[in-house]
Amino acid sequence: MNTLSSVLQPSSPTHDAVIIPDGPKVTYRDFAAEVERLAALLAGAGIQRQRAVSIVLPNGLEFMSVFLAVARAGAIAAPLNSAYTDDEFKFYMEDATSQLVILPPGPHEARTAAAQLGIPVMEASLDGARVRLVKDGLPLTRQKDPAPPSPDDVALFLHTSGTTSRPKGVPLRHSNLMASLGNIKATYKLTPDDVSLIVMPLFHVHGLLGAALSTLSSGGAIAIPPKFSASQFWPLQKTTRANWFSAVPTIHQVLLMQPKDESQRNCFRFIRSCSSALAPAVLEKMESRFNTPVLEAYGMTEASHQMSSNPLPPGTRAPGTVGAGTGVQIGIFDMDRPGTMLTTGQRGEVVIRGPNVTKGYNNNPKANAESFVNGWFRTGDQGFLDDRGYLTLTGRIKELINRGGEKVSPLEVDAALLQHPGVAEAVCFGVPDQMFGECVQAAVVLKGDADEAALRAFCAERLAKFKVPDRIYIAEALPRTATGKVQRRHVAAAFAGKKQ
Repeated sequence: MNTLSSVLQPSSPTHDAVIIPDGPKVTYRDFAAEVERLAALLAGAGIQRQRAVSIVLPNGLEFMSVFLAVARAGAIAAPLNSAYTDDEFKFYMEDATSQLVILPPGPHEARTAAAQLGIPVMEASLDGARVRLVKDGLPLTRQKDPAPPSPDDVALFLHTSGTTSRPKGVPLRHSNLMASLGNIKATYKLTPDDVSLIVMPLFHVHGLLGAALSTLSSGGAIAIPPKFSASQFWPLQKTTRANWFSAVPTIHQVLLMQPKDESQRNCFRFIRSCSSALAPAVLEKMESRFNTPVLEAYGMTEASHQMSSNPLPPGTRAPGTVGAGTGVQIGIFDMDRPGTMLTTGQRGEVVIRGPNVTKGYNNNPKANAESFVNGWFRTGDQGFLDDRGYLTLTGRIKELINRGGEKVSPLEVDAALLQHPGVAEAVCFGVPDQMFGECVQAAVVLKGDADEAALRAFCAERLAKFKVPDRIYIAEALPRTATGKVQRRHVAAAFAGKKQ
């Protein structure tokens, strides 16, 4: 069955499925039974098929149980970041036309938003290894066996990050998700012997599909702490015996900033990086420090996460690239003539197609007309393919800096700055300029001795003159999204006061 229900049907039902540090371990047999029980309770409470249920729960067993139960009941799971404001919750709930909000007991911004929108609320809390669902102060008891979902039913509803415009709703079908999980499982040769340490939030495709559901679909175990903690990361790895994890470059850089410890070498079968660019210098430091392959991948919400990845050994890992398509066709459009395909080595807009890709944005015909051309989805990223089919990303098209007609890729400047031994993090961005239209600036977080003049001189040795930042801000920290991403527009606004 090509639906999420098949994820919990491994060959070894007594194998651990979910490990909660300092909490329960749940086998596949018990986890599948719990998901069925919760789905029946939701159906008994009148949940409607193919309507959204907003899930506002922290990382943990209750999130995974509720998410899979909502999908099993034939409804649409719409996870939300619990740190959203009241107005953000209202926007996302309204846009998804949520029929129900599931959240933890106690006061919460999501509860206030739901009340203002007239959406019913249900509370979910963990009682041992079981989830207790409460509505109107009473636990759910009435059960009704829901009909199984079909592969063409929508299972997941998420929003784009909205880096350049209003966030767009992305409906993903069971068949989209299962195609993506199959691609991820095949790319990393996941087996029941694997244990994934979940450090990314589960309300995002990276954590949910890239690390959690992909592992479950292989019969492996997922270890879920409440959130990423640098001080607890290695003790958790040892107690859970996790042999891989996937994270954004920010988390990888945090781990590199910790004191060296020989016991951290050879702990992982591989380390995966996704959701933003991993500088080659950081990748090389990670492989040297942890003595394990670091595989950079490329994903986005509209593609049910993964589109390409560098391969496991003995395949060739190419730092600075995001590898070849993983069950997904990748092409390059001429940016001036969308629909015209470019050839190897030519730079243009990255486009994709495959069974993992959404069929279209929710109630947004204008965005659909712009984003889908001749069966290809336009990612909005610029890049090129080499003769091996490996993809190199050169930046978001709307983030390219136009300095007097010269196009500057912020990723290239980031990479140059990160080669400096005193730089821990670097983000380049464009700033309006009267003479050139835009000028190049950057912000860095230091881990050693350096100043602005030294960094500009360092860049001048590695970059063309027009790419060298006119100004480099020294910062203690960079603004981040809830998933740890650094968005250039936010950095520009914070350090250069750029209007967005």
